[in-house]
Amino acid sequence: MLSLVLELCGGQTPAQQDLPVASFGTTVVSPAGLRGEVYHIPAHTTRLPRFDKLKSRGSIYVDSLNIPARDFTDGFPGVTKRTEWFAIDYTGRFWIEKPGQYGFSLTSDDGSILYIDDRVVIDNDGVHPPIEKTETITLEGGIHFIHVSYFQGPRSAIALVLRVAGPGEEWRIFSTDELRPPPNPEDWKWGKGRSDNR
Repeated sequence: MLSLVLELCGGQTPAQQDLPVASFGTTVVSPAGLRGEVYHIPAHTTRLPRFDKLKSRGSIYVDSLNIPARDFTDGFPGVTKRTEWFAIDYTGRFWIEKPGQYGFSLTSDDGSILYIDDRVVIDNDGVHPPIEKTETITLEGGIHFIHVSYFQGPRSAIALVLRVAGPGEEWRIFSTDELRPPPNPEDWKWGKGRSDNR
């Protein structure tokens, strides 16, 4: 386990380095958060890989994706020892208390794709500088499945930010901590949701 922590932290223990506040994730398990599987990808990759053809290098956990555009030399929030040619496949669940139209914004450098309930909502794939794409979808109340695929191609910039805006709300960083179901399922006013059996 220590070797995984060292690799995810760029070769140093967390106490030995000042990690940026915004991070791709940590090795501390967070059942209610997003779980990211980390992969090394071949140099010169231009699109998200097929993750089922790759071997995971480890798992990381995070409750939000908030890595604003920056040069990797400004403090790369190390996922592996690599500063380029890696990918992360995040999955998780979130709870919608108020049904309606939800806006999602995905900014990335390089490619990323947002899926909700197995449907592509935003396709921001490819090698490119930080690009923001937005889309609006209708969500029913209850549990939903979220999946964000991301890859970092050639240096030197990185970015991965996911934001959300519910009905009548301002844009904010998407957080599974904020969008978690009530602790007691008997208190849920919505059904179990299509992703309950995942």
